[in-house]
Amino acid sequence: MRIFSYNVNGIRSALNKGLFSWLKVESPDILCLQELKAQSDQIDEGMFTDLGYKIYWHPAVKRGYSGVAILSKIEPDFIELGCGMDHYDQEGRILRADFPDFSIMSLYIPSGSSGDERQAFKMKFLNDFLPYVADLRIKKPRLIISGDFNICHRPIDIHNPVSNKNSSGFLPEEREWVTKFLEKGFIDTFRYFNDQPHQYTWWSFRFNARLRNLGWRIDYHMATEEMQDRLVDARIFPDIKHSDHCPVMLEIN
Repeated sequence: MRIFSYNVNGIRSALNKGLFSWLKVESPDILCLQELKAQSDQIDEGMFTDLGYKIYWHPAVKRGYSGVAILSKIEPDFIELGCGMDHYDQEGRILRADFPDFSIMSLYIPSGSSGDERQAFKMKFLNDFLPYVADLRIKKPRLIISGDFNICHRPIDIHNPVSNKNSSGFLPEEREWVTKFLEKGFIDTFRYFNDQPHQYTWWSFRFNARLRNLGWRIDYHMATEEMQDRLVDARIFPDIKHSDHCPVMLEIN
């Protein structure tokens, strides 16, 4: 089974750049999307159902902002919209699908790059998410959390760790949060298979950053340790360019 996660930075924009053609060819079993920037009535869902996907959508209340989705060729037993905390759920940041032998979450952690107010909101989200996911992990021990974490964990995950040491997304407290998250019993699946540098999932639209591979690895598939025996492969696809992010893949048995 191949699971993809992709921050599309506006699904309507990504569709105009060839997202559907890519999806038709790649044909993942499950696709987790983030930053939809659209309501379900603004998209022709028929194009996805024609490919055999069930579509589950959790947009933000604010139109043209945030939002997550899960497309699956396998019908889940249960869908959970949000996390039960209204100030986050209004932004459409968490969506979970439960299958008979595992669960998957599409997650979009807030960015703090726009200023102090949103950075504070991001840190509150992180502090609230940790106990939430620790409790969820007990109920759903075979869990994969796929999405845009908006944090680079280690210096190897960012093109210039020295100049970015005070940048949102690479702050010491954010990186420490990822460490604590992993200590809750999660595996960074890409690093489980790949220890090479210069592997990124997001590039600024400025300064020819993508062409020069001046990127950040902020998109992850985090799997619980109970899933370790089912992990087959994890890869990043930097040549896929429908967004300022690229898709990331996890293959499981």
